[in-house]
Amino acid sequence: MPKELFGTDGIRGVPGTPPLDDATLFATGRSLAAYLLREHSAAHVLIGMDTRESGPHIAALLAAGLTQAGATVAFAGIITTPGVACLVRQNDFQAGVVISASHNPYHDNGVKLFSHAGMKFPDSVEEILEADIFKHRSDPPPKNPPLLVADASLDAEYLDFLRARVLPGTNLSGFRILLDCANGAAYKLGPELFRTLGADVVSMGVSPDGRNINAGCGSLYLDGLQKRVVAERARLGVAFDGDADRALFVCESGKIVNGDGVLLAVARHLKSQNKLKGDRVVATSMSNLGLERVLAREGITLARASVGDRYVLEEMLRSGNVIGGEQSGHIIFLEDSPAGDGLLTAVKIASLVSMHGKIESLVEGLKDYPQIIVNVKVKSKPPLESLPEVSRALAEAQSALGENGRVVLRYSGTEQLARVMVEAEHDADVQRFSQSLANALRSSIGA
Repeated sequence: MPKELFGTDGIRGVPGTPPLDDATLFATGRSLAAYLLREHSAAHVLIGMDTRESGPHIAALLAAGLTQAGATVAFAGIITTPGVACLVRQNDFQAGVVISASHNPYHDNGVKLFSHAGMKFPDSVEEILEADIFKHRSDPPPKNPPLLVADASLDAEYLDFLRARVLPGTNLSGFRILLDCANGAAYKLGPELFRTLGADVVSMGVSPDGRNINAGCGSLYLDGLQKRVVAERARLGVAFDGDADRALFVCESGKIVNGDGVLLAVARHLKSQNKLKGDRVVATSMSNLGLERVLAREGITLARASVGDRYVLEEMLRSGNVIGGEQSGHIIFLEDSPAGDGLLTAVKIASLVSMHGKIESLVEGLKDYPQIIVNVKVKSKPPLESLPEVSRALAEAQSALGENGRVVLRYSGTEQLARVMVEAEHDADVQRFSQSLANALRSSIGA
């Protein structure tokens, strides 16, 4: 049965309106506690959040629901999503809750749930929770739940974990690194991490006011970082998103290196150390054909999972691979953590740059095929194959491109959008087929 509350990245919405209204949030806390007590006979839950102004109220309501149903709650305050996943895994927490809408603007927020293993709950558990939430969401929530007080020792423990993941042979003493923390969850943790590793840190996006998270900064807006990296003569630039589960990079020259480049650099390093299990990397349907081809030349297979870090992780666990991720910068180093972690990725890439000179040398030979992604607002999300006009446009594109291009059509898991991705050797083909598919979607189900 399709879920109504949980999308691909938890429960998302506008605070104060369903599904982030007070009653649903209170019921979510109650339902999570009840589930944990049934399954584990204990319910010690860790809550963390990003810098959105709505976060403290949401945290208080979730905590009120959890405690009313018999759970105990610890609060990490402002911390990254993977920071909560890490702390839950390393401590005696049965679950973790992150309040964040990742790269979305401040007026959105969300609730992500993690199991004791530091992974998002499977669909089957989300369905159980959802049914119970619907059962209790008519119960009145508390009017003014007390705000939570953060335990600073949790930050320190997470930073210790990250520092221990520096690659052998790394020397970051005096290494100039420029961090754009998106006025989000990494605004304190990112600079502190790299300063304590000896780096010369220049920071941007470290003045959150509750409303400026992701606003013209971070991983969605790289122009400012590119200019600063060149101006400051930094060895490396890093851009996080609002909850810092992703990281994108900028070279000394100002060139961007996305998640595909990270996967290539890490796969090459692991293979050189005989640590790339199965000589295989897991990515998604959105990774560029250029990555697949350069890996193939080096004897490395690229497996593609559905879009979403949870599906990348599922494939990695199924096949026993150690590195996987998304073009957007979610990278999973499975031997360190099952969660995509922007700070962990930054530590690994900074380590490689310190040992090998420049990030350009780590991604040498990666040629991106022209690629475009078109977002189409839709009024509904029927199966795409049920739309005759879309099916015809897709068949035409696939027939024309053959093995020299790819088309991916999918719905967003968090927004009322259909996404059209086309890549090919020639930009003219990319433009032509992306527009024909987008037009077919608009005429069939456009909002």
